[in-house]
Amino acid sequence: MKRQPIHSAIALLLILLFAPRTAAQYAHYPPAVPDTVAVGGYGMRHMPDSATIVPRRRMHTVFDHDAMRIGFAPALFFTASALTWSEREHIRHIRNRYVPGFRNTFDNYLQYAPAVATYGLKLAGVRGRNKWPRTLLSHAASLAIMTAVVNSIKYTARVERPDASTRNSFPSGHTATAFANATLLHKEYGDVNPIYSISSYASATFVALGRSLNNRHWVPDILAGAGIGILSTQLGYFFIDKIYHNRGDNLSLFSRFESSGTPSFLTVRVGSAVAMHNLLAYPGTGADAPTRPGLEAGFEGAWFTGPRWGVGGECAFVTFAVDPSEEMAVDAARPERGHMRLQAQSVGTVNMSVGPYFAVEPGERWVFIAKANVGLAFAAKGTVTAEPAHDTRDLQRELSLYTYEPQTAWMGGVGASMTYKFRDELGVTLYTDYHYARPSVRITYTNPDRPEEQIRSVSQVRTFDYLSAGLRLTAFF
Repeated sequence: MKRQPIHSAIALLLILLFAPRTAAQYAHYPPAVPDTVAVGGYGMRHMPDSATIVPRRRMHTVFDHDAMRIGFAPALFFTASALTWSEREHIRHIRNRYVPGFRNTFDNYLQYAPAVATYGLKLAGVRGRNKWPRTLLSHAASLAIMTAVVNSIKYTARVERPDASTRNSFPSGHTATAFANATLLHKEYGDVNPIYSISSYASATFVALGRSLNNRHWVPDILAGAGIGILSTQLGYFFIDKIYHNRGDNLSLFSRFESSGTPSFLTVRVGSAVAMHNLLAYPGTGADAPTRPGLEAGFEGAWFTGPRWGVGGECAFVTFAVDPSEEMAVDAARPERGHMRLQAQSVGTVNMSVGPYFAVEPGERWVFIAKANVGLAFAAKGTVTAEPAHDTRDLQRELSLYTYEPQTAWMGGVGASMTYKFRDELGVTLYTDYHYARPSVRITYTNPDRPEEQIRSVSQVRTFDYLSAGLRLTAFF
């Protein structure tokens, strides 16, 4: 891979910036039954022995305006789609590098999960924003807008799918449906408990990832589809609200949601990573295989029993492009045969870890969190090839020389983050982490003319550690 994954990072961050509005969406009305609450830094909690009500602090920001509420998240997705258009082949190369044979139909069904959950909650008697008729009308209006926009663009743009099956790739209809339904669940029940919003957009994000993993859509298709889905439901509700002359049938219920009063959170993140030590060495050269700044992305969460200490974990992946070796002679005894370079495929790991978390709130809208985690690093195997230089006569094509396979290893890490809460339950986080592992790397030499024929294998323990920094979208609960 020759390019640094800057646009890839932008795309992954924006596809995770999915929440157009959280539990602070509407003005709070007095609860029907006088509950007593005390306000802390992370929300409100019951004080059953008191007889007064302490109002919850309300953060009013630019994000509370109707135009921002409707258009902010879709605008981010449309911008990301445009930014990643020229990078779509490069992003697909990452997919082909790690999961070339991925095939799964989960995205065909998961796109409907938030809608099923919405109506399941209503059948179970859980009161949300609206009663049955208004929910059905708002949902129908949203799907009508989404279907019209998606199909009109699909059969006008006629973009070929990455698997070359048809020419209706842009935008992704599955992703649009998933995010439209996710916004439905968020609209109806996000103010009852933000967990509904988090889970709905998480499922929609998995649908989006599935469309890429299944090689059915380019990343710009997915980003545009997500924006269309969110915008369609926002507009559907906007128009129906105008007909009803209010924002919901059951607004008075929303003031009764109580947060845990702790900094418990779920987050998605994307950032840049720099390897401190190289995982690979080029055999026979006496030099490491140098890596370029890479991409890190993943999920993280922690549950706090109080305002300071909690336990949590993360699941993330990191990938680094590898630079070629210096030129070397094809045959040291016969320099006239020309030169070649060794080129390794990109290296990367999937990391899963758990550990303690510590939180401090230095200001009303600020949360500082530190952590120390331990877990496992699962690495991808790859191939090293010989690439002919311009003066080479005898080496006319790339030859596979050997494969490398890092073994699963223990990984430890520490990190710190600072979150700015632009809403009561939602914030943007700047983070930095350090990860360290010592995997054993098995090198298997192969016959260049018959890559399936193994000649010999050797193993060596290598230090693999890296620093990462980036942004997270954080939801508190």
